[in-house]
Amino acid sequence: MSTNRYAVIGVGKYGTRIALELAERGAEVVAMDCAAEHVEAIADEVALAITLDGTDIKALKAQKIEDMDAVVVAIGDDFESTVLIALHLLDLNIARVIVRASGEHQVRILKGIGVVEILTPESEFASIVAERLMNPSLGGFLELPDDYEIAEIKAPLKCAGRPLGDIDLSSRYNLRLITIRRTYPGKDGGPSEEHLIGIPKVDTVVEATDVLVVFGTDLNVNRFLEVNT
Repeated sequence: MSTNRYAVIGVGKYGTRIALELAERGAEVVAMDCAAEHVEAIADEVALAITLDGTDIKALKAQKIEDMDAVVVAIGDDFESTVLIALHLLDLNIARVIVRASGEHQVRILKGIGVVEILTPESEFASIVAERLMNPSLGGFLELPDDYEIAEIKAPLKCAGRPLGDIDLSSRYNLRLITIRRTYPGKDGGPSEEHLIGIPKVDTVVEATDVLVVFGTDLNVNRFLEVNT
């Protein structure tokens, strides 16, 4: 069960923004950095701030990092350390490991060692990262004015196998379903393919692997997830 406990390793400008966004949303945040001045700058804003060398696996274990819901590695200027820390976190079986990358070359290396969630600061704003961390069911996410958003939601457990008319996103949750991304078997035994359903109908049955693309307020998206997860 999620406890909303997150660690951010590397609290320069980008890591600090992520840590503060999480803290403002009520999460328990542990900020870690090898630079004491970075730790001191954020100490009053998070649950715990620690001067720590993340490449030292013993130091990570001492902080019980394996108990975190997710760990973000947000180091920006030392990719060698980033890779080593990511490997330590993967070895410790952290529930979610999210790692910052600068450029396609770094992305390929991180994917090669097994990192699934990769951040590119040029396209991943801190607020969006925080939202994805606290709501693992959210995939893509676009913030709009007045607290509205377009969100890609992995089909919640209680929605699978039910027709859209029964779920009733519009009346019950004040959400507008834009479309559904659905995975289909590949042709001639090839890899699976993802396609848009287009405009779903009330009798369209939601499949467990579907991704619902919805429009609504942040509050209503979160309420839909809470009720159906």
